[in-house]
Amino acid sequence: MRLFLTLCIALLSIGQTFAQIPGSGLQDIKSPAKWEGSVKQISDQEYELIFEAEIEDEWHIYSQYTPDGGPIPMMFEYVDAEENYVLEGDAKESETARAYNDIFGVDEVYFAEEATFTQRIKLVDEDLGLIKAQIFYQICKEVCINEEYYFVFNIKDKTAKVFTNFDDFEAYQIRGGAKAVSKDADANDKPVVSEKLQKEEAKVDRGIFTVFWVAFLFGFVALLTPCVFPMIPMTVGFFTKQSKTKARGIRNALLYGFFIVVIYVVLGTLVTAIFGADALNALSTSVTFNIIFFVILIIFAASFLGAFEIMLPNSWANKVDKQADKGGIAGIFFMALALAIVSFSCTGPIVGSLLVEAASKGGIAPIVGMLGFSLAIAIPFVLFAMLPGWMNSLPKSGGWLNTVKVVLGFLELALAFKFLSQADLVLDAHWLEREVFLAIWIAVFSTLVLYLFGKISMPHDSPVKHISVGRLGFGLVVLTFVIYLIPGLWGAPLKIISGFPPPMNYSESPYGVGFTKTGGGGASYSQGDFPEHAELGPHDILAFTDYEAGMAYAKKVGKPAMIDFTGKACINCRKMEERVWSEPQILGKLKNDVVLISLYVDIQKKLPKEEQYTSETTGKRIRTIGNKWSDFQIEKYGVNAQPYYVLLNSKEEMLNTPASYMPDVDEYEAWLKEGLGNYKE
Repeated sequence: MRLFLTLCIALLSIGQTFAQIPGSGLQDIKSPAKWEGSVKQISDQEYELIFEAEIEDEWHIYSQYTPDGGPIPMMFEYVDAEENYVLEGDAKESETARAYNDIFGVDEVYFAEEATFTQRIKLVDEDLGLIKAQIFYQICKEVCINEEYYFVFNIKDKTAKVFTNFDDFEAYQIRGGAKAVSKDADANDKPVVSEKLQKEEAKVDRGIFTVFWVAFLFGFVALLTPCVFPMIPMTVGFFTKQSKTKARGIRNALLYGFFIVVIYVVLGTLVTAIFGADALNALSTSVTFNIIFFVILIIFAASFLGAFEIMLPNSWANKVDKQADKGGIAGIFFMALALAIVSFSCTGPIVGSLLVEAASKGGIAPIVGMLGFSLAIAIPFVLFAMLPGWMNSLPKSGGWLNTVKVVLGFLELALAFKFLSQADLVLDAHWLEREVFLAIWIAVFSTLVLYLFGKISMPHDSPVKHISVGRLGFGLVVLTFVIYLIPGLWGAPLKIISGFPPPMNYSESPYGVGFTKTGGGGASYSQGDFPEHAELGPHDILAFTDYEAGMAYAKKVGKPAMIDFTGKACINCRKMEERVWSEPQILGKLKNDVVLISLYVDIQKKLPKEEQYTSETTGKRIRTIGNKWSDFQIEKYGVNAQPYYVLLNSKEEMLNTPASYMPDVDEYEAWLKEGLGNYKE
């Protein structure tokens, strides 16, 4: 069932780690600090690692020794420090300045214009060639930015490479240049990295690599549609018969596969160039975008189900076919282009869905997505051309190909309502509450079960005298999923699909029949007892929707406040609430030990005219409640990501380092305990 769910939610989970609220201006800020590294030899075994920064005017980097409660201090982390070398004391710092900060209420210790840190080490392994280190710090002006840099020090050459962001560092690792060699390593060893770096790598895996693999999966599914699958034996047969030698046939097939990849990657590149690397991030919370994408997916679903075919003009295919007849490398290219055009009625909806969803993630996601999709299409053509004997093992074309297409239609139909739900949540219109959403999914997937069991058919289907074992098995998987969904109408949490249906408190009956509240009790309230600007949030946690009101209440009851920067359309926020907050050890603390202040950054309700203003941080006009809390998060904490959690004491001082998306329950509990342990009234 989990494999089936992967297919169901893959279009929506591409690259999703946390929702971004764009337009903040932070995406366009270049780093105000430029870093360089170097190595100085002291003796045969002693060296100094030197970190040097040039800081732009009015910006400050904070010392390792700046007091708690203020900006984040400079932090260093070294890979394999005890095994291959030892640190001789802490890093020495160049001259610092000290000034009192009214906001944090502490004396800040900081660097202006330039900063130098010198870390002395003593080698344990005399043959060690590279030392890897990373720094994490906060740099502030009117806004604070968290930055992380990665250094690779070459002990032999007395040089250092500096990576300004993790993407560059990750790309360098792919090239193999940053692998630190230890005494037990060989050329095939993976680099040993710190726990923190492994977490960053995991985030990247969930991001750009997820885009690639999900697109590859859908490319493979597209390969099994009636527009593409029959082309495999026809195309491979052409190459093997028309080529004078087997080697030439393989070469031509390789070129054919290469050109398929080029065509789709160029398409992804065009999308990136037209829309920009980050311009579409806002679309994830845009009502207009979500409604448009809902309509697009409905159209794609209707096409797959047989209502009509989405086709490019026949004249395009005819012109391309004429070019393909010329032969040579140009002819092979036009054969690949002809495949893309002729198969568009099957691949178009998949490609369109992938491109729009990947584009909304920003960056090079559309390019990576098209690379994964096209590789899945191209690889079989190349393999069967190289090994034509495998052709005998291919199943014959038939009605099963149309079945694949129809199944995709049902999946697109179900996923379309997720986008309509996003728009409804942002508008807070309550048109598509949790019960209605689940009822629609149950109806869609129940109809798919009937189709797979042969009880109904679509316009292009062949008569079904019996169903195959594979079709029966898949039908049973979908039926299991339908049965799993049904208890959700009565309050079951449905954690496997958490984040996709509306949250449980966004429903006609938040508890449902037979729903049992979990976790630690806590005070109970009737609607009239609520403090001002408070409401029942997820799992009946009393949540304030206004910062000032929440902080005043926290001071009154003598509890720390937990600021929850969230969004109505934030999928990872819902995952945290449904998978992590629901655990008893977490829920008890949220109900009893903190005052929750949930600030939604995508609420579209207008502020009163007298409360609207122009942001000093971004220069944008703040007109809605969502704008206000988004600007507050940027100005106060220098980030614009959700979910984002901050624990504060009564003086509005941070009790520990803020946290973002943290799906590990134990890790989140440890973060809560750390902050609560630092609380003093």
